[in-house]
Amino acid sequence: MTIKSLGDPYSKDNSLLHDASCNCQSCQAEASFGQALTDRQRTAIMEKQAESAITDSSYATTPNQFDNAEDMLDRAIENAVVRGIFGQHDASRRRFIGLVGGGTLAAAIGSILPMDKVKAAVKETTGKLEKSKLKVGFVPITCATPIIMAHPMGFYSKYGLDVDVIKTAGWAVARDKSLNGEYDASHMLTPMPLAMTMGAGSTAEPYIMPAVENINGQAIVLHNKHIDKRDPKLWKGFKFGVPFDYSMHNFLLRYYVAEHGIDPDQDIQIRVVPPPEMVANLRAGNLDGYLSPDPFNQRAVYEKVGFLHTLTKDIWEGHPCCAFACSQKFATEMPNTYGALFKAIVDATHYSAKSENRAEISKAIAPKNYLNQPEIVIRQVLTGRYVDGLVKEVKDVPDRIDFDPFPWHSMAVWILTQMKRWGYISGDVDYTGIAEQVYLAADTGKVMTELGYTPPDKTYENYTIMGKEFDFSKPEEYINSFAIKRG
Repeated sequence: MTIKSLGDPYSKDNSLLHDASCNCQSCQAEASFGQALTDRQRTAIMEKQAESAITDSSYATTPNQFDNAEDMLDRAIENAVVRGIFGQHDASRRRFIGLVGGGTLAAAIGSILPMDKVKAAVKETTGKLEKSKLKVGFVPITCATPIIMAHPMGFYSKYGLDVDVIKTAGWAVARDKSLNGEYDASHMLTPMPLAMTMGAGSTAEPYIMPAVENINGQAIVLHNKHIDKRDPKLWKGFKFGVPFDYSMHNFLLRYYVAEHGIDPDQDIQIRVVPPPEMVANLRAGNLDGYLSPDPFNQRAVYEKVGFLHTLTKDIWEGHPCCAFACSQKFATEMPNTYGALFKAIVDATHYSAKSENRAEISKAIAPKNYLNQPEIVIRQVLTGRYVDGLVKEVKDVPDRIDFDPFPWHSMAVWILTQMKRWGYISGDVDYTGIAEQVYLAADTGKVMTELGYTPPDKTYENYTIMGKEFDFSKPEEYINSFAIKRG
């Protein structure tokens, strides 16, 4: 079947290609009933054919053939109805239209069959959630704000979902529970779906990342005893914590110290520490500092054990951090459920992006079953009005953390360059191929548009990070330009 299957069913010049020899399920069903069909039976069959037209991949079409998915769905239903009326004999349909005209055929069908009601019935059936009760994992950090707040503030229920958001100790646990199917979807770090798809650090399984959760929102924290060692060149021998190997935290820390002449594998130690354990390890002297998600940077200041050396937005303004991700299997086998969950996340992310909502959100996600943190700590992070442990004055940085769901393909390419730079992957890397397989920018753009938001008109852009330009079209040149790297 070609894309002509979605051509105009009222045109004698278009072939719909479902002839008498077609062996698809719908045509076989009608053939078995023969000509002795009641009107109700024929209508039921036509609705079934419309559903097949929607779910059968042979009806694939180019994205720009229709203005939106709704138009394509309407066309598929109309085609199925017309094919059913002519018993799948396309030559008969075309001859008839040649005699009486397509408008006459459309009017005749409309006089005996309520096409709008047929379309509505099919859409209701095909749009039904395959599963409404879901388990979504999250690590208790402010980066997960949209995933968390969507529960107490009703964004999941708005889309017909009963979601159990499950607090998870760390990223290895989130990854493993996702891989073994305990979680339907999960809060993840933006490098994780790339690594999981490639089999870096785990069994290879195709994962997709339809939405970024937050941009910015991290910091480098140092123990108070190092207040006189603000120059990174003085950090040789320091022990730093990051929440996971495949994290922006690890890659940003490595990038930052390397730009100051410190080899992250030779001159310092980098340890994986679950975010909730960061402050305790800093207090105990097991760490000299960490690059961590909040609220644990602000919590170190609140506990008077550490200070904010720098926000990561000052390393790379607008960098991605966390994301909403799931297996390709989940999205494929439960497309309606996946679509509803996707919309809830994008909707909640845009709500979180509005500064006027941040105080309300801080209160909603502070309780024990979510972040289990003092509300004032969360509010300082989300509103950007905070103390840094260095000066008494309150700082006002509204974009200390922000929320933007669009998964730029160029961000994925940058992450892949750092994974290769530091030896987490090797050999030839299909940078754009992997980026576009995992980061579903086109899907995100469509959902944003449906919800009334404006997505970017491109998926790649260059970045300037600590004064050095990243050209997404030259990833290998970028890697080779660094003096400090593995290999």
